[in-house]
Amino acid sequence: MEDRGHQHRGQKHINVSGPLAGRLFAERIHADGATLSMAGNRMAVAEAEFVFEMAHDLVPRTAPYSQTEVMAAVAELHLGIEVPNSRFLNFVGAGEAQLIADNACGHEFVLGPRVDIAWRDIELAAHAVHATVEGTSRRYERDGIGANVLGDPRIALTWLANELSSLGVTLGAGQLVTTGTCVVPLEIAVGDTVTADFGVLGVVSARFTA
Repeated sequence: MEDRGHQHRGQKHINVSGPLAGRLFAERIHADGATLSMAGNRMAVAEAEFVFEMAHDLVPRTAPYSQTEVMAAVAELHLGIEVPNSRFLNFVGAGEAQLIADNACGHEFVLGPRVDIAWRDIELAAHAVHATVEGTSRRYERDGIGANVLGDPRIALTWLANELSSLGVTLGAGQLVTTGTCVVPLEIAVGDTVTADFGVLGVVSARFTA
């Protein structure tokens, strides 16, 4: 079971005022380049995200965790493409309470490569992300930046750790946290291939079928 934060650019897409925390389940995590079905996908978007893999537990406590403490508990940085979905036909008007009950729109997730360079020395907030959607009869591109994720993916991770702590939930070693979309959610359709290029950090992609 994995934790996720749905932040900033994604907030606007589902009409909520703040980040939501949900779960990504192991059986919903796919390898880089995976082909995913669009069947039943009401939201029909893909999101390019930074993903942190935890090395140590962050157990519930009274005092908030600092960003330094949270980052010290991180093992690796990965790249990912999230494909959210909702049980609500009108997910834009469902409201925060119902979307939280809807697992914060958590659905499918493509786990891309582990970042092998010294990513802790990179300013992730300023890091550019270039996304491409290419289908049978269309192609478009969209640019984003790490700051679109609550100002910094590290801030998003820290928020999630403290949100879970306040709820008595441990953010556990080995779990993955996908921190929110760096680009405006990418509209996808059957036949599309989505590629998220994180520059020196690597590339992750997914293809969509009926």
